[in-house]
Amino acid sequence: MTSAASDNSRNRADALPKSWNPSEVEAEMYERWVAAGYFIADAESDKPGYSIVLPPPNVTGSLHMGHALDHTLMDTLSRRKRMQGYEVLWLPGMDHAGIATQNIVEKQLAVDGKTKEDFGRELFIEKVWDWKRESGGAIQWQMRALGDGVDWSRDRFTMDEGLSRAVQTIFKRLYDAGLIYRAERLVNWSPELRTAISDIEVKHEDVEGELVSLRYGSLDDNEPHVIVATTRVETMLGDTAVAVHPDDPRYQALIGTTLYHPITGRQIPIIADDYVDPEFGSGAVKITPAHDPNDFEMGLRHNLPMPTIMDERGRISDTGTEFDGIDRFEARVKVRERLAAEGRIAAEKRPYLHSVGHSERSGEAIEPRLSMQWWVKVESLAKAAGDAVRNGDTVIHPPSQEPRWFDWVDNMHDWTISRQLWWGHRIPIWYGPEGEVVCVGPDEVAPEGWVQDPDVLDTWFSSGLWPFSTMGWPNSTEELQKFYPTSVLVTGYDILFFWVARMMMFGTFVADDPVLTAGKNGATQVPFKDVFLHGLIRDQFGKKMSKSRGNGIDPLEWIRDYGADALRFTLARGAQPGGDLSVGQAHALASRSFVTKLFNATKFALMNGAHTGALPARGDLTDADRWIIDRLEEVRAEVDSAFDGYEFGKACEALYHFAWDELCDWYLELAKVQFAAEGSRAEATALVLGNVLDAVLRLLHPVIPFVTESLWQALTDGESVVVAAWPQATGVPADAVSAQRISDAQRLITEIRRFRSDQGLADKQKVAAKLIGLDAAGLTEQHASVANLARLTGPGDGFAVTASVEVRLSGATVTVELDTSGAVDLDVERRRFEKDLAAAEKELAATTVKLGNEAFLAKAPEAVVDKIKDRRDVAETEVARISARLAELSGK
Repeated sequence: MTSAASDNSRNRADALPKSWNPSEVEAEMYERWVAAGYFIADAESDKPGYSIVLPPPNVTGSLHMGHALDHTLMDTLSRRKRMQGYEVLWLPGMDHAGIATQNIVEKQLAVDGKTKEDFGRELFIEKVWDWKRESGGAIQWQMRALGDGVDWSRDRFTMDEGLSRAVQTIFKRLYDAGLIYRAERLVNWSPELRTAISDIEVKHEDVEGELVSLRYGSLDDNEPHVIVATTRVETMLGDTAVAVHPDDPRYQALIGTTLYHPITGRQIPIIADDYVDPEFGSGAVKITPAHDPNDFEMGLRHNLPMPTIMDERGRISDTGTEFDGIDRFEARVKVRERLAAEGRIAAEKRPYLHSVGHSERSGEAIEPRLSMQWWVKVESLAKAAGDAVRNGDTVIHPPSQEPRWFDWVDNMHDWTISRQLWWGHRIPIWYGPEGEVVCVGPDEVAPEGWVQDPDVLDTWFSSGLWPFSTMGWPNSTEELQKFYPTSVLVTGYDILFFWVARMMMFGTFVADDPVLTAGKNGATQVPFKDVFLHGLIRDQFGKKMSKSRGNGIDPLEWIRDYGADALRFTLARGAQPGGDLSVGQAHALASRSFVTKLFNATKFALMNGAHTGALPARGDLTDADRWIIDRLEEVRAEVDSAFDGYEFGKACEALYHFAWDELCDWYLELAKVQFAAEGSRAEATALVLGNVLDAVLRLLHPVIPFVTESLWQALTDGESVVVAAWPQATGVPADAVSAQRISDAQRLITEIRRFRSDQGLADKQKVAAKLIGLDAAGLTEQHASVANLARLTGPGDGFAVTASVEVRLSGATVTVELDTSGAVDLDVERRRFEKDLAAAEKELAATTVKLGNEAFLAKAPEAVVDKIKDRRDVAETEVARISARLAELSGK
């Protein structure tokens, strides 16, 4: 039976390809997993539930490195929990991306000279649905290429009927609770898109502007006047005050008076406000409440008029001046020219670098604009979201991100939720003929003849419901009972405030809903128990990836060039809680090499008969066997602890170094000697190697699923590692004696190899040698392994000692005597060592001179001095070592 198992292993090794070529394997393997139903969650299962909802990518989007990182980490968690015996639901879906999607379809219409108004609202929306069905969701097949183990049978879309019902339900509940209201407030306005946009869709960039100093009031220096500076001179058409600091002595006499507005002719007041910085510029600022956030707040404090001077397209309007109808940027030039002609430019315009918000979607500069919008009153909602973390109902990983969370939710402003679009969830507010207003719920009908509000909801409103709307809320479903609250939310810290906060606000708001409290998980106050925040991906130089820098990486290209496993391992290995990660081609190549190493090592093991099964008794194992088994157990515990703490990088590092450094570089080499022994020793080695590889492949599977599946099936002949059990603790105490012996053997082999290199011996060249003191060092059992790995042979006839080295080990010193006669070209070696000696002497001289310089020592930091001392000590050692070797070569 034993021989048959080994023979079977060799046959499966032959069935593996000659080398690992991911492009030939991954796609078919993934579809096999999907067809087998491995990723489908059973809500009726008796297993404990574990759930993650995928942060919904935009229907317009494609897989970028941020997605790839998110998805890799979520898939890693899901696959591991599935192997640990949990019923896992990783629920996928997409966001309808109101602005981005409508923008795409409008641009397609524009090619034919059409606008959405040419079709009307209903027909235009149909065209958007057509685009979604034909071209939307390209990211889904990209997710398959990455290996995402999501439950495709539960795929959701924010505009689906069920999710739309959830949106309408919570809107009405918030409205009825007095938490949704309509008001005229300042918003981020996109003139190109003609809608308000959210803060997350505004990207601030430093731009070169012009600082213009203009004069209000009299042109006579002896009459009241004030000079203010601005980069947006066109907004002076909407100025309703000039503000100064109440304690600024220059303006005390002017506070409470009025000044002549040079273009509109109005008299505008001079007000005093602590917000004004008297040290900046002239100490006076123009106030345009309808087009600047700070001015708006000041306008509220001082009850100032707030005229809007731009229409929805960013054109000057309703000012009664010759500038009406002109684009805002053209008006900036023309207003300045008129002021200059009237002598009101007090100083030459000068360049001024300042931060300007730009629309992420259209690229244009956004316009702060007073607008009538729908708002969510967030005070109580934000407090509940903050308290959930304070009370420990939701735990943020890493804890260092908690202060940012509290800073945000404790200082949150009301949220504008209306968008001037047609694609999206239409606001369920209806207006009657006499100005009546009613909010219509999902099972209600608006009165006949009433008109619905034309705006739609911000996409963050519907995605804020994602953890429970995707599971069927507001209806009672098996999914909600089994999988809600979700186990963990994985996302980047950059959207902590926008998406995470909204989900927490909505989740805590509906926490008492019987639909959510009736589940197997009991009452809950939160939508997820853990929030894991990873950092941003940067290039290999630590710079943020962006289109403008041209340093972005397409993850699909990496999948094509290196394989999905290499991409995933690169990302997971660099992921630490809250920390950014830098990636470049070198990282991908290193990950591909690791995958290749794992493939080659497993194939070699199979060719030598490695297989799984019951291990022999500990007493029948060698030191090497016990050492590798014990090290595996230590690594397993380390990996479990790291994954439990969302320390993906730590888990990957532990597995990488164990698999490469210890299993492949040491145990496999030691195993070759044991395989050569044949009989029971070879069989025991085959079992140890097979069982260790089995566990390593299962531990690595969540991160690199494709190669581990191929190798695990070949090794075990099992169904799939996807549904294999996660390695468990053995409960067997580690053998410290065996570990020390192997450590000593490794040190001895390493020192012999180093000595051989110093002697100029080729790596594969065998040299006659005597090993003296192995018995005293407790390494009798390791004699064959040391000789084999150090490329040594027995002394034989005519053995003459030409070189020797002593290696101090834990229990004794081993002396290695070598006969290198005829193995070394003495002249070549002498020249090599003379060159090395010259370099070492130069380094010694340079560091000695520097350390003898009193002026340098007095000024240099202690750390710098210590570093130079270390360099000097190393140089001294090298000079002594090389000089001794040259003396040996010269026969002195």
